[in-house]
Amino acid sequence: MTPSDLDAPARPQAATTAVLPPLHIGPITVETPVVLAPMAGVTNRAFRRLCREHGAGLYVAEMVTSRALYERNPEALRIIQQDADEKPRSVQVYGVEPVTVAAAVRILAAEDRADHIDLNFGCPVPKVTRKGGGAALPWKGGLFESIVRGAVAAAAPYGVPVTVKMRKGIDEDHLTYLEAGLVAQDAGVAAVALHARTAADYYSGTADWEAIARLKQTVTDIPVLGNGDIWSAEDALAMVEQTGCDGVVVGRGCQGRPWLFADLAAAFHGSPERIRPGLAYVAASIRRHAELMVEDGDPLKAMREMRKHMAWYLKGYAVGGDLRARLGLVETLDQLDDLLAELDLEQGYPGVGAEGQRGRAGSPKRPSLPEGWLESRELSESFRIALAEAESGVSGG
Repeated sequence: MTPSDLDAPARPQAATTAVLPPLHIGPITVETPVVLAPMAGVTNRAFRRLCREHGAGLYVAEMVTSRALYERNPEALRIIQQDADEKPRSVQVYGVEPVTVAAAVRILAAEDRADHIDLNFGCPVPKVTRKGGGAALPWKGGLFESIVRGAVAAAAPYGVPVTVKMRKGIDEDHLTYLEAGLVAQDAGVAAVALHARTAADYYSGTADWEAIARLKQTVTDIPVLGNGDIWSAEDALAMVEQTGCDGVVVGRGCQGRPWLFADLAAAFHGSPERIRPGLAYVAASIRRHAELMVEDGDPLKAMREMRKHMAWYLKGYAVGGDLRARLGLVETLDQLDDLLAELDLEQGYPGVGAEGQRGRAGSPKRPSLPEGWLESRELSESFRIALAEAESGVSGG
């Protein structure tokens, strides 16, 4: 079975009245104000291509560390590779040291490797925050400002806009997003995005959309994007209505649902049409995703990467446990074809069972931080040394 064997649901047609105008990020115009958030091990080139085939917005490559880019690590350079038709080319950089971040941004801009660069200050992963990186970093306000200003200055000669993605703060007692938003705006970033949770929240509970509204009321000169709990086009419309944000950032909501972007494009152009796929269409999407993964790298590694996507794709559909388990161990495209043929391809859309949260939300947890990190907003020399270790590796989280 191949994707061409099945007819996809009709692409929603846009109405004449747009709900939101195009999103302007520096010189870049994004007709549909939707951004695909970078997710480690998910938003690789194959998945971005699949999402583009469903149509809309800005697609950000997987996060890479500034040190890995500066050192020209082969894996980092592979991660930021873009398709020829992937325009604008967008890369997210994670860094903790102003000079290294600026150097990495300069490489991306001067060597024409990106049309847009996003700085990540929202990673809640303990291995990052325990060293003062990610969502913990804006607490050190001077360091945050130095990194942002350095990145903007490095990209400016090449006309490449820089944006910032962040969380509310470390926890509810140590919020930084309003201050950080104003600092970023003053530093010359083209937009700010807020995941409306703290590092302590991780991905649990309900995103605090009121925080997005407060940020929008505070940061008035550049676009403000909202992120958190967008599982459907209706969620995106509700976020815009409740917060006044200029666009939305979608992460976990598109896992196993690349067609969500077609729904979002339709919704933001005033159309009520939505894709409600039966299992045959889902199976064709799985096959297309796997095909793209194999084309982009080692076949065995690609199929092993595909395994984690199976539960996301099949969420809500009636698929037996044994078949799910075998799909979770798939090793080749031929084997995948045989397993997909066992699905009940006459099964229609299961409704709300296929919607809602994707992946594990986890539970609130005390953030892992360097000892004494919260005692001062200033960066001591000992913390400066520890921060260098937070950027080890390639993906940062």
